[in-house]
This record gives sequence, C-alpha cells and structure tokens, in this order.
Amino acid sequence: MPVTKSAIARVKTNEIAESRRTAQLSAERTAVKKFEKAVTAGADNVEDLYRSASAAIDHAYSKGLIKKNKASRDKSRLAARLAK
Repeated sequence: MPVTKSAIARVKTNEIAESRRTAQLSAERTAVKKFEKAVTAGADNVEDLYRSASAAIDHAYSKGLIKKNKASRDKSRLAARLAK
C-alpha cells in the first residue's frame, strides 16, 4: 500500500490510465472484428469498415498501445482480406 500522498495519487492516476488504455485497445480490436465479420458475411459496407479498422489501428499505434510492426502487420492483413 502506498504511504505518501504522491504515491497514493499515482495509484489513482495509474488506474485511470489503465482503464483508458484498455478501452482504446478494446475499441481497436472491435473495429477489426467488425471488419472480419463483414468480409466473411459478404456485406456491402466492407470498405467503410476497412477504413475505420485501419484508422483504429493507427490510433492505437499513435497512443503507444501497439508497436509499429504489429500495426503494419495488422493493416497488411486487413488489406489482403479486402483484396480477396
């Protein structure tokens, strides 16, 4: 347990930051899953979902939630699925 006032404040700040990171990463994963599901179902709005999934990946990378190589790899796989 933290004792000093600043340590107590850091615990609270870290919890808030963790919940923010978790929500942002979840949103990225959800966007990718929506795209994958639409491709499998043959939906009409696949290109819109591709753009939103790609933007979500870029956002997650810019916030430091995923590394550069993972972002590139994921976007490449999405583009390959879109091209099929």
